[in-house]
Amino acid sequence: MHEILEQLEDKLKKASTQEDLKQLKSFFLGKSGLLTKSFKELGKLTQEERIEKGRILNDLKQLITEKIEDKLQNIKTFQKQQELNEDLDLFLDGKSNNIGSIHPVNLVIREISDIFLSMGFGVEDGPEVELDLYNFELLNVPKNHPARDMQDTFYIDENRLLRTQTSGVQVRTMLKKKPPLMFIAPGRVYRRDSDLTHSPMFHQIEGLAVDKNIRFSDLKGVLEAFLNEFFGKTKVRFRPSYFPFTEPSAEVDIGCVICGGKGCRVCSNTGYLEVLGCGMVHRNVLKNVDYEGYRGFAFGLGVERFAMLKYGIDNIRLMFENDLRFLEQFSNSFYPKGLV
Repeated sequence: MHEILEQLEDKLKKASTQEDLKQLKSFFLGKSGLLTKSFKELGKLTQEERIEKGRILNDLKQLITEKIEDKLQNIKTFQKQQELNEDLDLFLDGKSNNIGSIHPVNLVIREISDIFLSMGFGVEDGPEVELDLYNFELLNVPKNHPARDMQDTFYIDENRLLRTQTSGVQVRTMLKKKPPLMFIAPGRVYRRDSDLTHSPMFHQIEGLAVDKNIRFSDLKGVLEAFLNEFFGKTKVRFRPSYFPFTEPSAEVDIGCVICGGKGCRVCSNTGYLEVLGCGMVHRNVLKNVDYEGYRGFAFGLGVERFAMLKYGIDNIRLMFENDLRFLEQFSNSFYPKGLV
């Protein structure tokens, strides 16, 4: 026993690394270690001798284990002290945390909302799982109306669906509030459509203004001011169109942001890009919400389209893939005034 302890002390003095201690532990306590061999020899002894020598060997095993553990702690402490004593370059750049950024879709929603809030519009919200009544029927689109074919709808059952437009928010708000009123309704909408410029889920902002003497010229003035604020000074034109819930209706174009109105592949060499639809609220819609005697205008735009035009994004899928290489490009984007 004394011989084993002497060997242990000698080897502990020479051990300087954690690997040395690992080998040392194996030398004494491993399957073929010195102490293990002594345990195996207990079978040759009488019962009284086994009890006495077994106690001694167990005490020795515990002592060896404690001495190796103490040496291990000393080595770890020494290594840590060495690391702390290394020369430090106080002029190295410090570590900084990555700061998140606002998604380009939310940036655009904030900026558009800020512009309309400055014009006196409010903001309203509504459910994404909508009733057919609010999404279509009260908007002058009955069940047999051909305009339903214009929007491939995700139906949940006969009367419920994922809203195809935020116009349902307009109807719900008109049923709850009395005119005059002015508000926008941002939110997610859903349609069966998917390609480079369309997604089954996208964001839309619709606006509504209702009062006694609203005219089409008011609509033109509001939209021209908005588009010039959002895109910078640009040409704006209105083209006759059709929507079941407005009459007259129009589609609105701006000067192509790619070619500056000179004509290119993106604008089909017209110099213009379509950006939103609008019109005077149909008299049937006003009648359905008991707004007879009033007039109003409405408009709607796709947020992703505005984001793609503003930031030069050519694939709408980038908006939904959560690719950090794409999203990090907006980390320094401005925050719309008043909505930080």
